[in-house]
Amino acid sequence: MNIEQARFNMIEQQLRPARVLDADVLEALAVVKREDFVPPAWRHLAFAETELPLGHGAAMFSPLLEARALQALAMRRHENVLEIGAGSGYMAALLGAHADHVYSFEIEPELATLARANLQRASVFNVHVEPGNGLAGLPAHAPFDAIMVSGGVRAVPKILLDQLKPGGRLFAVVGTPPTMQAMLFQRSGEHVRSTALFETEVGFLRGAEPEPDFEF
Repeated sequence: MNIEQARFNMIEQQLRPARVLDADVLEALAVVKREDFVPPAWRHLAFAETELPLGHGAAMFSPLLEARALQALAMRRHENVLEIGAGSGYMAALLGAHADHVYSFEIEPELATLARANLQRASVFNVHVEPGNGLAGLPAHAPFDAIMVSGGVRAVPKILLDQLKPGGRLFAVVGTPPTMQAMLFQRSGEHVRSTALFETEVGFLRGAEPEPDFEF
């Protein structure tokens, strides 16, 4: 497989036609080498429009979902970011290309180790992988400009929304299969506004979720 041609095709034939047009997002997807974060057995599908299994019930988002999530967050270089569900570390690397610092939680110890190794090999030094269930957030480093929930949830816990700065944004895929919505939550003062972006379906985050008290 010609890796660079496959990457180019992903951007030009999958992402642009789906209206992923943000120049910073497309640059990150061109520069951060997705194939280095994909399990070797699935490397030939690194740029295919499908989820890829990571083990432990985890999976990488499809390239289009990754791109649309990043575009929705509309991040800026100075921002402080939290990710829930590090997986292989790829989304954390994409977030790190846009942010000042990223804290990424991973509940599965083997995946946390994998993510750290992948990020180090890719020379991504502004991402810190935290062990454990991140659905309670990271109050010690809050508030955050952006929060990425890299897996499905039935509802977004209020404790996560409370860790957004004024103007902060949170992306999550919310609901129960087969009816799930990609959602953007935005804080304005004491209020959080939610916007349904598009329908999709992903696997749930690993680990027991806290009882949510904010539901779409």
